[in-house]
Amino acid sequence: MWNILKDHGIDPAPERQHTTWATFLHSQAQAILAADFFETKTLTGATPYVLAVIEHATRRVRILGPTAHPTAACVTQAARNMAMDLQAAGIKTKFLIRDRDVRYPASFDTVPQAEGIKVIQTGVQIPRMNTTTKRWVRSCRTELPGRTLIWNQTHLHHAPREYEAFYNEHRPHRTFASAAPLHPLPEPITDPDQLAHLHIHRRDRLSGILHEYQHVA
Repeated sequence: MWNILKDHGIDPAPERQHTTWATFLHSQAQAILAADFFETKTLTGATPYVLAVIEHATRRVRILGPTAHPTAACVTQAARNMAMDLQAAGIKTKFLIRDRDVRYPASFDTVPQAEGIKVIQTGVQIPRMNTTTKRWVRSCRTELPGRTLIWNQTHLHHAPREYEAFYNEHRPHRTFASAAPLHPLPEPITDPDQLAHLHIHRRDRLSGILHEYQHVA
């Protein structure tokens, strides 16, 4: 009997009813948001925190706001801003994944829940349940705080916004065949004359920390 089930691609009965976390993430990607805090340092020695959310399907990132003091009122207001942004963009979300960081007040969860979004907390000491956001945080740490110094609160608000625009609109992503989350790949150039006369324009962000390259027609 086991061989017959195996030949027909049918799992054993206990596994047939079991949905793995990876299967859930893949099947519900269009409806999943994930949130995470990460910290950085300023020249004054302060440790501000940045809250960001990422769409699993598109990998679009939204910086909800850096703050030196993530109070309950501040974090809850960031959740409201997120909800309004999602409504304006017409994005239908069913799930919000977050870890058990103490910076999330109970009022944070009530905002998405009021919009019909189920908040899913990751397991204790299981960061792999939020790998998509953790991977983005790693990229951000490497490409932004790791290469620039945050001067003050004004710079703290400016720098993550610049990286958000860079990540969403230009930075290539392997999941999308090197396209950016909000920009599909252009049509390939097949004319040899065009390839011989390419004119590339470079745009610098954050005083040259980030570079964007674009073919100018």
